[in-house]
Order: sequence, then structure tokens, then C-alpha cells
Amino acid sequence: MKRNIIVLLLFANIAVTAQKKPKINANKKVAIAGVDAKAKELTTLSDKIWSFEEVAFQEKQSAAALMDYAEKQGFKITKNIGDIATAFTAEYGSGRPIIGIMGEFDALPGLSQKPVPYKDPVNEGGAGHGCGHNLFGVASLGAATVIKEQIESGKLKGTVRFYGTPAEEKFFGKLWMVRAGAFDDVDIMMDWHPSASTKANVQAGLALVDFMVEFEGQAAHASSDPWNGRSASDALELYTTGINYYREHVLPSVRIHYHIMDAGKVVNVVPDYSKIWTRVRDTKRAGMEKVWKRVEKIAEGAAIMADVDYKITLISGVHEVLVNRTGAAALQKNLEYLGELQFTDEEVVFAKKIQEATGKPQVGFDTKINHLEETLEHPRGGSTDVGDVSWVVPTIRLGATVAPKATPWHSWAVVACSGMSIGHKGMLYATKALSMTMIDLFENAKLREEVKLEYKERKGDYVYKGIVPDGPPPVNNVD
Repeated sequence: MKRNIIVLLLFANIAVTAQKKPKINANKKVAIAGVDAKAKELTTLSDKIWSFEEVAFQEKQSAAALMDYAEKQGFKITKNIGDIATAFTAEYGSGRPIIGIMGEFDALPGLSQKPVPYKDPVNEGGAGHGCGHNLFGVASLGAATVIKEQIESGKLKGTVRFYGTPAEEKFFGKLWMVRAGAFDDVDIMMDWHPSASTKANVQAGLALVDFMVEFEGQAAHASSDPWNGRSASDALELYTTGINYYREHVLPSVRIHYHIMDAGKVVNVVPDYSKIWTRVRDTKRAGMEKVWKRVEKIAEGAAIMADVDYKITLISGVHEVLVNRTGAAALQKNLEYLGELQFTDEEVVFAKKIQEATGKPQVGFDTKINHLEETLEHPRGGSTDVGDVSWVVPTIRLGATVAPKATPWHSWAVVACSGMSIGHKGMLYATKALSMTMIDLFENAKLREEVKLEYKERKGDYVYKGIVPDGPPPVNNVD
């Protein structure tokens, strides 16, 4: 008898657990059905952008494809945002609330790859979507389209606005869009990013600054009269040596990177010119700025030691993300309703081959919908110009599984997944989660106010100022 009671209690607990799945209203059901109905056209659009392989500020075909799709759906297009030809908005509706959603579409240099689970480039040395941005822009525009249809039918009131945001991987195009005031009238922004897991993103990422250091000296024959030369290459080596000694004395949250652009042309000439791209990151802008200024002093010291001139040019920089847990909690409920992504046996085999090729445990996918995680004071991870948007308008962020667990990001492996069914499934899942959360924001004025209140409390008295140089964006810079 006692055993029977235990079994009954066990089944009762299972039944209660099963009933905890959040309920959704009719508008969300319509949104999910709308995404399913558009799955083929969104997948086709994503594959088209995947094939273009366009890098920062050069995404002319990708932007045109997204604008063409949006225009056919009835959106009003505004081009050349912030003096960037590939930056645009697609808007539908009128009045408030104005809910925005961001989409990226730039590829990364050198990552060209076929959709196969081993390294095999389409174009040797060409670009590829190693961050899944071909999925990013399409999912966001798909979600905006689903919302547009509900505004059009009178089910929702307000304005939906899709932002086509170029050059996230290199120059951070959103900085110039922010400077142009493109986000000033928005109530709340939505954002997502392809990932190896699915969750409401409540981590801030890292603040970052990019600057170029150039050294100029005096050329001379490297053998017959090197004493007449002042080597810009020596200065560059002294600079990188200084940075590398400095690494021991920075906080664990700091990252310093550099890329040597020019260190001389031939071996028998003392180089009179050198150039290096430098990047500094930390979890907080204040900490990043401290290291940034010290690294600039190292450049000055290197120039003194090599007896050359030097010049530092700011490229751009981004803030850490201003997290919004209130918005993330609303998103979390929609993820819990949608549940885990489901992959076929063939897709799991593909995933394990990717993991084998990249030296990772062959465990397949991470699709669990975990509880909303704690926001860390000093998170790991990368940087994004979404951070700057989040300091001017409350921003809710999502990550969706488009690649196997532990896949190296910014690699050929992500390009492979983003060009086939694994990436497509994650993209469509993101489209549903984003559109459902946007419906919450349109329907629930109290939620909007709570999201805005948290934004104001977290921002405090901080006055946002973008790390962006004067003048136009570097749209013609292809170095």
C-alpha cells in the first residue's frame, strides 16, 4: 500500500510539473504559425546572405536583400542611417509603443566554408559567416514581419521598427547610428545572437576600444649604412613587447589584442613605416579606459626608444551591455513555452563530426532551457555594439542554438552550421521567441514601464558618450 502511495505521488508530481508550462494567448499562437508559414522564405533569404559573404561596411547585396524583403512585406524603408549605405530601418505602424529589433548581416574575413562538417572553403581566403549573422538579420526581420501583420490586422497597436545594422564585426556600425539619433525615440529594443546554447542573455560582455598606432622613421640600407636608419619596425616590436610585459599587471578581466598591419616590405631596407591595430577590453568601460591610456603610453615609450615619430588614431569602441533582467524574464517565459530545439539524427551526427574536427567532446547539442541565470559582475565573452544601444534604450537579448555545444566561435565550424538545417532551425526558433516577447511588450504597458524603470535604475546618472571618432564612418576602409 505504501509503495502504491509513493507511485501515485510521483505521478502527481509529474502532472504538476507538466502543467507548469506557461500558457500563451491567441496573438502568440498566430505569431508561431506565422513563422512556420514563412519558414521556407526566411531560410532562402538566410542562405542568400550566407552566400554573399560580405564583410564590414561592404554588405551591399545583403542589405539590399533584406530591404527588398521588408519592402515587399509593406514596411517603410529609410536608408543611409548615420551616413552608412548599408544601414537602414524598416518600419510599420504608427504611434506608441515603438518596439525596435536589431539585425546584423556582416561576415568575417578568411572564414569561407562549405556547409560540411570538416574544413573545406568555398573560396580559399574568402569571408564566411563565422558568427551566424546571415541568421541574425533574417530572424529579426522575420519577427518584425510577424508583428507587422498583427498591427495591420488591428490585433496590436503601435510601431515596429527593424534596424539593419552593418559592420558589427570590425568597425561597430551601430555607433554611428546611435550618434545619428536613430534609436532616440524607441521605447524598447530587441536583440538576439546565434549561439551554442539557448537562453535569455543577461550577461554584459566586455567594453572595448580599437585604435591604430603608426610609427614613422627613416629608411636606410640594412647592411651598408643601417646607422642612418631609424626603424619603425623596431618601434613596433618594442611596443608589442611592452604590451606583453604589461599583461602580467592587469586585472584578470582585461584582454589586450593586436594585429600587425605593416612591419616593412623587404629585408634589406630599414623600415621607415609600421602600423598595428590594437584592441583593449574589460568588463567595465572605466577599467578598459585605464588600460587603454596605459597602452597608448607604451606606444609613446616605444617611439622614444626607437627614435621615431608615432601617431595614434581612434577607430571606435563599445560599451559593455546594460543588462535588463525584467525584459529577460518575459523572454524566459516564452522560451519555456517553446521548449527545447529538436534536431534529427542526421543533424546530431553532423554536430558530432564538427566537434570531432575541432577537438571537442562529441556530445551533440545544448538545447536545455535552464532557469534565468544570475548576472555576473565580471562575465567572460566577447564585445558588441549592442552595448551602446543598450545605454540609450532598454534592450532585451536572446541567444539561440545554431551550432553544437562548445563549437569554437568565429570559426569555419559556425559557417558550416549557419549554412544548413542546424542554423536554420535555431534561426526560426529565435524568430518565434523574439516575436512572442515583442507581443508581450506591445500588449502589456506595465511590463514596458517596469523594463524602463530597471533601465533607469541601472543607468543611474551616467551620461552616455560613444567612443567614436569625429567625421564620417570609415565605410571605404577595407584594410
